Amino acid sequence: MKTIKTEHFGIQRKIVANMTSESWREIPHVSYMYEADVTELYELYKEMNSEYAGKITFNTLILKIITEGLKAAPEMNSHINFNRRLVRGQINTFSNINISMPTILPDGKMMTVNLRNFESRDLDEMTAYINDITRRAENTDLNEALFSVSLQDTLKALRKGHILKTVYRLIGSKTGRHRVKTLSGKAKREYEAIPETERLTPYDLEQGTVTVSNIGSTYLGQKGAMALLEIVPPQVCAFGVGAVQKKPVVTENDEIEVRRVLPICIAFDHRALDFGDIVPFMKKLDGIFSSPEIIFSWRSERRKLKRISA
Repeated sequence: MKTIKTEHFGIQRKIVANMTSESWREIPHVSYMYEADVTELYELYKEMNSEYAGKITFNTLILKIITEGLKAAPEMNSHINFNRRLVRGQINTFSNINISMPTILPDGKMMTVNLRNFESRDLDEMTAYINDITRRAENTDLNEALFSVSLQDTLKALRKGHILKTVYRLIGSKTGRHRVKTLSGKAKREYEAIPETERLTPYDLEQGTVTVSNIGSTYLGQKGAMALLEIVPPQVCAFGVGAVQKKPVVTENDEIEVRRVLPICIAFDHRALDFGDIVPFMKKLDGIFSSPEIIFSWRSERRKLKRISA
């Protein structure tokens, strides 16, 4: 076979490979495909954007809907700590909903950012937060930022007594052709001189309480759906959001209509959750999609446009 290209893993691919390997090695995955009829929601979404100052992306709206679902099923917003040898474990459920969201950077590379405290933010606050993350990402050196996160994780492993794990990581990242290339000298000083308010920091890249991956935004014309995705340990749940698609749907009157359908894959860790634990989440989403006018209550009243009647 003829090799046309050889590329050693960079820091971003190292982190993804390590995380996904651990995920599939340790976590018993269960997935469920939730198909949402968003026909009315989509029309009201467009209406909402015409009545309020400041546009809301459909992705942000879906993040808000998932957040509301997690409030109804808080066990899905948890981290697990399980020792297989001793068969001991614990589940820590959080009040803060911090969403890990993979984001495509201007150079085409992917970085997962931590969208913090979405449980208390309205749509306008969520939008401002995401816009600020996007703005600061443009000034961020991906290798430098991710290496800082990786170094913190390595030091945490060392404090926990994982000496061999720490040694292997250091060898893998700092020696030979697989060495991670980071800034040095003048370039490093200039980068570190950029205020933290103008670039992403490890605080923005730390792991959240749950992951939401929107593959629909990467290819709007897709016709399929994500059937399974990895859960990032120690998280116990992940969501894969597809693209809105037109599909034939049987209505309550047993009639077939062309409707807008949004596929959402729900993956959960069977060590921490049973199917019954995600039912409140689905019921909450059912209620939102059947009464989508609730989305207007998620906008800031001060942003409502004042219309002058003729």
